[in-house]
Amino acid sequence: MNPKFEPSLTPLRRGAALCVIAIALGACSRDLSAQSTHAAAAGAAPPTPALQAGTAELALRGLPDFSALVDRYGPAVVNVEVVEKAQAGAGGLQLSPNDPFYDFFRRFGIPAPGEGQRGNVPPARGAGSGFIINSDGYILTNTHVVANADEVTVRLTDRREFPAKVIGADERTDVAVIKINASNLPIVKLGDPARIKPGQWVLAIGSPFGFENSATAGIISATSRSVPGENNYVPFIQTDVAVNPGNSGGPLFNMAGEVIGINSQIFSRTGGFMGVSFAIPIDVARNVGEQLIKTGRVVRGRIGVTIQDVNAQLAESFGLARPHGALVSSVEKDGPAARAGILPGDVILSVGGHAIERYGELSGAIAAMRPGAEASLTVWREGKEQNVGVKVAELKEQQQLSARSGKPVPRGTEKPGALGLTVRPLSPEEKEQAKTQGSLVVEDVAGPAQAAEVEPGDIILGINGKRVHTAKELQDATQAAGKNVALLIQRGDAQIFVPLRLP
Repeated sequence: MNPKFEPSLTPLRRGAALCVIAIALGACSRDLSAQSTHAAAAGAAPPTPALQAGTAELALRGLPDFSALVDRYGPAVVNVEVVEKAQAGAGGLQLSPNDPFYDFFRRFGIPAPGEGQRGNVPPARGAGSGFIINSDGYILTNTHVVANADEVTVRLTDRREFPAKVIGADERTDVAVIKINASNLPIVKLGDPARIKPGQWVLAIGSPFGFENSATAGIISATSRSVPGENNYVPFIQTDVAVNPGNSGGPLFNMAGEVIGINSQIFSRTGGFMGVSFAIPIDVARNVGEQLIKTGRVVRGRIGVTIQDVNAQLAESFGLARPHGALVSSVEKDGPAARAGILPGDVILSVGGHAIERYGELSGAIAAMRPGAEASLTVWREGKEQNVGVKVAELKEQQQLSARSGKPVPRGTEKPGALGLTVRPLSPEEKEQAKTQGSLVVEDVAGPAQAAEVEPGDIILGINGKRVHTAKELQDATQAAGKNVALLIQRGDAQIFVPLRLP
């Protein structure tokens, strides 16, 4: 019997071992703002009369025709082949951690081929895609395509091959820049993802399973999509375009022939395409690419808050007319947001006049700001809007927060019944060890708390924006909250709001 696969996000890089599926995408430029001027130098032939007639016939039927787009910009899409650095292990079959089948072995607790063995191992090989953004050879692709690369080779549609140098790679956005020594190359034209809408036609060009310069079409399914298990610095474009291993790093075009995204991931039970694919918006990639070319590193803004999405229950708890914005669950002590007066329980509704519908949009907007700039925030607090200015600081890698599971604690006896929580006071030693301002720890859960996945070891901080320190205060705050409760808890290092609906 075959095991049942759960859906998982799969980077689109194709590995050579076992012909396994893993995909790669790519391309970047020295000057990302001057791209269309070299398009004519690509040597792409103008559409023939027969092609124009066919296009007109399709237009009369209401069907899109991508042939002219492929003719003009297909030569700017490249195949990226990678030889990874040799790893310790035994000879024979070796699966790269980039391979979806590697994840299969890990899930079922089986050592992947080559793991835990000694000796010299043949280097792993992979393939992906990319696109030329500068006629002097700068190419955008995905970081996961060129990660751990010892050799990178770029092959053009005219079959010329060039060794490529990795100029820079950014793991947070999965955007990388590579360069080949060539000139007068065909380039793509970059578009504006802010103008795209669900339902619009889009086209992907890449090298699925090594089949170079393959074109697939579909529609935009959603925009500003946060995906499970990923950071929130990329508001992904979701499409139903067929992308498969080898498409990673390739361009996603709109009907005007402009690149609006970089194909990066698929959501799949098998590692192959199942109707849901994700692309990095090209404005995010452009910003990252320009910084990598200029300095070799990416500088991001931060304001020192932990945020989460606002669902219907949380919106009602905080008095919002509908779910939107980014809910602040914790504020870094002495950080930019704390100095500006931002508090846990605030809902950030906009940045610089741009509305925040989902919390991932806030992360991307702040990250794109230069350190030292002022972020103008609209904040919902105690039933009304307030304007707050926050001076943006630089995001450092070591400043990322990680959540750890709470440790088991001794049993308690205080039981606020409506929530289904059994709590007890924290000792001074426990408070110091947990580095918390809370005073109550969850010992057991039932009813609404259990349904909301509150866990033993969670530390109770407050309800609906009001801090609680005793079981009596917790009980009183619960009675005053109504049917919907926003319970603020600390779990490990992280603070989160958990929505509970009372019977």
